[in-house]
Amino acid sequence: RDPQLLFLISINLLILVSGAVISRGTFVDAYNLQSMAGQLPELGLLAIGVMLAMSSGNGGIDLSGIALANLAGVTSAITVAAFVSADQSPAMFTVLFIAVALLVGAAGGIANGLLIARLGLTPILCTLGTQLLFTGLAVALSGGPSVRVGSADPLMEIGNGLVLGVPISFLIFLAIAVLIGMALKFSPFGIRLFLMGTNPTAARYAGFSPVRLLITTYGISGLLAGVAGVLIASRNVNVKWDYGQSYLLIAILITVMAGVKPEGGYGRMTCLFLSATALQLLSSMLNFADISNFFRDCAWGLLL
Repeated sequence: RDPQLLFLISINLLILVSGAVISRGTFVDAYNLQSMAGQLPELGLLAIGVMLAMSSGNGGIDLSGIALANLAGVTSAITVAAFVSADQSPAMFTVLFIAVALLVGAAGGIANGLLIARLGLTPILCTLGTQLLFTGLAVALSGGPSVRVGSADPLMEIGNGLVLGVPISFLIFLAIAVLIGMALKFSPFGIRLFLMGTNPTAARYAGFSPVRLLITTYGISGLLAGVAGVLIASRNVNVKWDYGQSYLLIAILITVMAGVKPEGGYGRMTCLFLSATALQLLSSMLNFADISNFFRDCAWGLLL
């Protein structure tokens, strides 16, 4: 009964069939599907953050996601390496790395929420400003070059390991998507968030604090950016302030294709998941067709 859901299912099937034809079957083999599933979580987590901000209404959006993810990774790599050796204590290094990245992500998200809810800043201008701030902080901390994460096996396993043939990072993304999707549909948080996006006046008289709700929403978005920072670090040897420059555009594209209303009040996690898989499949199919990455970025912009 949901036209957007049927559209996204059809798009996924069409891309799978087209990719299989172009590649003569190798597009849908186990190795390629594992590779695509391993790349999807970073974008998917950032897109969930954008969806939450959009659902809050009043022009809500979070443009600082990838910058905050990079800042979380850079801060963790520098801070934790100063106290713990990744080679000598890989488990402790991994735990501390994750903890610092999540703290940085949550702090950045709460800062966005405070600026928007308490000071009344326009979300798009606020998060554009904090995007530049987070990027500048990452550059200042790292000095510009990439920062080596280290070879802690538990951390690397998160980004490159498999469970029953499925990437661990994809399972983490799937678990987070299910939890947030259930919270949006069944919890007071989700009901109030959609009410505020649909009718701010009614929300004001409903007896809950819009300020607290906005801070919570952007805090969760920042926390997701912190998780994305962990996954980026776990998949690469280095972290850098300018990683994933096109991720912001793609995260917004995923959200819009999922049917999330820019004016707020609606968002469906199933559609967001299918939208993310469609773009990941399309990106991989363009690679199989040997089409330049520069054209792919242009295609994303035209599609958006």
